[in-house]
Amino acid sequence: MATIKDVAKRAGVSIGTVSHVINNTAAVRNETKDRVLKAIKEFDYQPNSVARSLRSRRTGTISLVLPAIERSMDEPSYLSDLLASIVDESKRYNFDILLSASSSEEEEMTPYKRVVKGKMVDGCIITCTKRNDKRIAYLLSENIPFVAFGRSNVGLDFPYVDVDGEAGVYQGMHYLLDLGHTRIGFIGLPSELFCSEHRLKGYRSALKERGLKFDPALVIEGKTTQTGGYRSMKKLLNVDPPPTAVMISSDLMAFGAMKAAQEEGLIIGRDISIVGFDDVQMANNCHPPLTTIRQPIYKIGVLLCQMLVQLIRGEKLSERQIILLPELIVRESCGPIR
Repeated sequence: MATIKDVAKRAGVSIGTVSHVINNTAAVRNETKDRVLKAIKEFDYQPNSVARSLRSRRTGTISLVLPAIERSMDEPSYLSDLLASIVDESKRYNFDILLSASSSEEEEMTPYKRVVKGKMVDGCIITCTKRNDKRIAYLLSENIPFVAFGRSNVGLDFPYVDVDGEAGVYQGMHYLLDLGHTRIGFIGLPSELFCSEHRLKGYRSALKERGLKFDPALVIEGKTTQTGGYRSMKKLLNVDPPPTAVMISSDLMAFGAMKAAQEEGLIIGRDISIVGFDDVQMANNCHPPLTTIRQPIYKIGVLLCQMLVQLIRGEKLSERQIILLPELIVRESCGPIR
């Protein structure tokens, strides 16, 4: 079995240089790096992870826990795109991803305590931040590096990347209002998710700006699944009079809502307009293609991973809290009011 000495000798460099290339711990000239990588490939060299961990006191592993509130990974959610970007970026820094999931709301803290107390990872990425999020408080108290996708009201300073959900829904609402719709429904995320507040605020702000009264009957809080969107749309269509357009807080919920509307004989884009939020891959392939608010999910995953690696290395972040602007993507699920 080849050793790091064999790789260094073949590449004509020091053992330290090989280590820097493997661990991405220092800048190495591209020409030198290419020689080292070629030697690693020729020898099929695999670093001894146990020895490396003992020397560096690091595991080379990042934890990503899928919260219980999320939908399953076999549905076309933004989480699958987020996971792909985190995995891709972690490879650049030679980190592995330890993926786990909370079995229920009550057991949400269990996987975090397991990986932290067991010293199984060097840092954590949190998704779907909540009001008074216990995960944030716990990781801060344990002094373990972490970055969150989303904000919270915990009153603590922590690093995060987030999307301006208020601005995104505001864009979608103005698009519908410009099409002539004045009776617009809203299907929101579960209230325990902190971002649900931002998206509802964008809905209310757009109505107020156009001088339209907020009608609580047109606002439904749904579960973050296709079934949740389906049931929420059924409720909205029973309101008298029903909305002519609906702003929905996730694409996955929008797919369910579209099915509910079609079952009622409505032609989406003609009889009722629908706007989603996320721009998952399926949004452009459903029937009709869904107008939605695009989150730069791949970019978010890259930023989360880059920030976490910096924190693990003890480096200071140039930006600890990043809020990105979403983008309105117009497709065929919307049309002017008839």
